[in-house]
Formats: sequence, C-alpha cells, structure tokens
Amino acid sequence: MHERIAVVAGAGGGLGQATARALHSAGLTVVAVDRTDANLADLPAAIHRVVADPTDPATAGPLLDRVVSEVGEPDVLVNTIGAHAFGDFRTVTPEELHALMGVNLGAALWLTQAVVPHMRRKGGGVIVHTGARSGIEPTAGAAAYGITKAALVHLARILYLELRPYGIRVNIILPQLIATAANRNVLPPSLLAGATTPEAVADVIRSVVTSDSAAMDELLIPVYDA
Repeated sequence: MHERIAVVAGAGGGLGQATARALHSAGLTVVAVDRTDANLADLPAAIHRVVADPTDPATAGPLLDRVVSEVGEPDVLVNTIGAHAFGDFRTVTPEELHALMGVNLGAALWLTQAVVPHMRRKGGGVIVHTGARSGIEPTAGAAAYGITKAALVHLARILYLELRPYGIRVNIILPQLIATAANRNVLPPSLLAGATTPEAVADVIRSVVTSDSAAMDELLIPVYDA
C-alpha cells in the first residue's frame, strides 16, 4: 500500500496544526497549507509546507497542481479553515456576510473542486470539512456565523451524494467550541470551560481519515457532548 498523501488547509491555526501533526504521526504524508509561512514554522520538518489562501477562488487549482507536482496526488483533504463573528441578525452587514461566506463556505467548495479530479484518478479519497454545532442547531448571538456554517453543512450533504459514486467519502466534523489560542484571546474563561482542545478534535479527524470507509459512512461527525 502506498503512503497516503493528505492536504491540510488552514494548517497554521490551532486545529490545523494539531491535525497536521496527528495525520503525520499516523503515517500519512502531510502537506500543510496556510496563508503565511510564519504560521507553519512550528510544524515538524517532515511536513511539507505550501503558502496559499484557498479562500481565493483563483488559488485552489494552482495550489493542488503544485501539491501534485511536488508531492503527489492527494488521497485526503482536510479543511480546517474557518472564521467566527458575534452578533444577532440585526447586526449582520453585507460585508461581514460576504467575508464569512468566503471563508466558511467558499474555501470548502474551491478546495473540493480542485482536489476531486485527482482523487477520481486514484479511484477514491476522503474529504473532511470542519463545520460547527451551530450549523445544525440554531444559536442566538452569532447569526452570520451560523448561517455560513449551515451552508457548509448543506454543501457537505451535496458532496456526500455526488462523490460517493467515485469512491470519495465526505465527512463534516461538528465541534461546539475549540480552545485554540485565538479563541482563548477573545472568549471569557466561563465560555471556554467546556471547550474541546484542538488535539482532541484532531484525534477525531485522524480517526475519520484512517478508518475504513464503511465504518465512517455517517456524514455528520459531532465532536461535543449532547
């Protein structure tokens, strides 16, 4: 069996870094993607690094072409890119909604479009997107965030149906709150008390990626207590 190649988008963030490390430790060849090289500096030297911004529709295709040229055709795509915003429906501006759609939905779509032709040539693959509990359960006080994460869940449902015939499995993980450094800087300790660590979520992603397809046929993977 060849060594599987995994692209981790958003690998400079807390969850992305933890995921890149977890997949590397599991024996996959990992390509870490982030907007700046500085965000990737702390990753193990054996992890390949590519600087790119997949929220730009023009970037995903050339990014995957570079990965294929330098490393090989991917078997796995893990998309950990995401952004949060607070405020109820009355506070949502066109600029905020457009920006969150580009990050929370656009990156997932552009990356999937770019990686699928390579997975089809290899006869299959695994795609994991990072959603949120608020994408399936409405939450007051974060309207734009919830709307865009709900759109991501619906995209994942479409991908699940459209890509299964090609042997490409799609899963979307649904954390509630992750105790990343970025979140610790802006959220009160009381809210973070029940947060999940990036490493715990990354371990779920590792299990999803490395498990047999039949054992991971569920599209939605909650990562929170009921």
